[in-house]
Amino acid sequence: MELLEEYTNSKKDTLAYKVIGCAMKVHSKLGPGLLESVYKKALLIELKKQNIKAESEVPINVTYCGEDLGLGFRIDVLVEDILILELKSITTFETTHYKQLSNYLHLANKPLGYLINFNVDELVIGIGFEKVRNFQYKGDVPKWLY
Repeated sequence: MELLEEYTNSKKDTLAYKVIGCAMKVHSKLGPGLLESVYKKALLIELKKQNIKAESEVPINVTYCGEDLGLGFRIDVLVEDILILELKSITTFETTHYKQLSNYLHLANKPLGYLINFNVDELVIGIGFEKVRNFQYKGDVPKWLY
């Protein structure tokens, strides 16, 4: 138990920990079963209350041979210009959801993202939250991220 408490206490100042806390608060107030757009707006409010910079519907440019393909991919929520949140309100995560976030991380060159499914009875790590890392990230990963 001491090891778990030490781990939890060491993570309290990280951005990922704070963002997860905001998502859990939104879920506890709204519960499951609403549209993704409702959770997104509520999460943006909660992040703002915590003084965490967040943008929604951030465009991702996809280029091929130096030309923009103009496909219009969008990040659900980009936190502090480094952490991607892909929000869902679905029955269960599918392989395509992991691939989508992994591709967004690669295309936007961000180190970390979370899939968050608000359509679960209890939002906890492992149920409703999935961490996805970009192992091709080009840059230094700040220690305060996770």
